[in-house]
Amino acid sequence: MPPPADHPAFRLQVLQQIFDVKQYPCDHDILDVLDSLRASLNQAGLFSLTRTAEEVSIVHQAYEGEGRWKCIKILGPMDFGLTGVMCNFTAPLKEAKIPVFVISTWNTDYVLIPAGDVDKAVAVLTHDGWQFV
Repeated sequence: MPPPADHPAFRLQVLQQIFDVKQYPCDHDILDVLDSLRASLNQAGLFSLTRTAEEVSIVHQAYEGEGRWKCIKILGPMDFGLTGVMCNFTAPLKEAKIPVFVISTWNTDYVLIPAGDVDKAVAVLTHDGWQFV
């Protein structure tokens, strides 16, 4: 089900950068990892570190020769009263068998798509009524 066409929060943008997603055990020394990613930490743009009791996940702009992910940004900002946005967004991708890795912030959602699937994802979402800028 597509979003309301007149709602500005539902415009999409494919970011130009390639991203890498890394997973570490929850007891891994993250300071060493962050030190190795210093260049990404100092760049404007998407960088995410999530630690849970089970793991640590880091998403960062890929270095030369790395990275397997492209990012579709839901431009937002989205009101917290909105419901079902991610469900509606990912449903056509699920039907097309395109995996996603989602990061949400206060204002925006970022959906990582395997780089080889990004053109297919754009076509599927456009067909479903989503608009790209």
